Amino acid sequence: MTISSKPPTLGGSKNIWQQSNWASSCLGQTISLYGSAAPEQWSAASPVLFIGGVHGDEPEGVVLANEWLAWLKSENISQPWLLIPCLNPDGYQRNERTNGRGVDLNRNYPSKCWNPAFEEERYFPGTAPASEPEISALVTLIEQTKPRLIVHFHSWQPSIVYTGESAKSAANILAESSGYPLQPDIGYPTPGSLGEYGANDLGIGVICIEEQEGAVSETIFPRFKQGLIDLMKA
Repeated sequence: MTISSKPPTLGGSKNIWQQSNWASSCLGQTISLYGSAAPEQWSAASPVLFIGGVHGDEPEGVVLANEWLAWLKSENISQPWLLIPCLNPDGYQRNERTNGRGVDLNRNYPSKCWNPAFEEERYFPGTAPASEPEISALVTLIEQTKPRLIVHFHSWQPSIVYTGESAKSAANILAESSGYPLQPDIGYPTPGSLGEYGANDLGIGVICIEEQEGAVSETIFPRFKQGLIDLMKA
């Protein structure tokens, strides 16, 4: 992965930094990264990191990420942020949970609890921690930027799931705004997940927004818009 410090690309009413080829999927598709500042400012920024499209069969997360990005491009938010609209373009293109090598990216993080065992193919964690280029690039990004909070967008059963007490107050903002229940975990073990790696290993609060699977696209961003704005202003 190569980070470019090219001048920011204009977006809406403010300057937005972007790198369209920030990383590549295992099948060679590009993964884009956007942010409120250029790379040389990251170390002091402690941004909020937003991630969409971790699971390719959860398009609701990509819808939310893209519409939130469009809003960020058009408004002035003083808090620093980074956003990946779709981390798993191979799975998204195929409407499959896993990436192009059949790996569940949310079981591939190099957490202390990573485990090669899996009960279903859709949860295959890979041959080794961070074996997949998508996760390897994201781990490097987290190391570089040291985000103060990570929010990833999924869909399953409506809920706002937080890992790490530092994320609880921010997660509560999203829960109250959306009307979705607040939960301290998803309800079952997730070795190698972002929550395990980010919160339990690195001490970075992690929030997982679980939209209703199959939600009407037009209803997704309006449900979370005010909560996301309040989160960035908190």
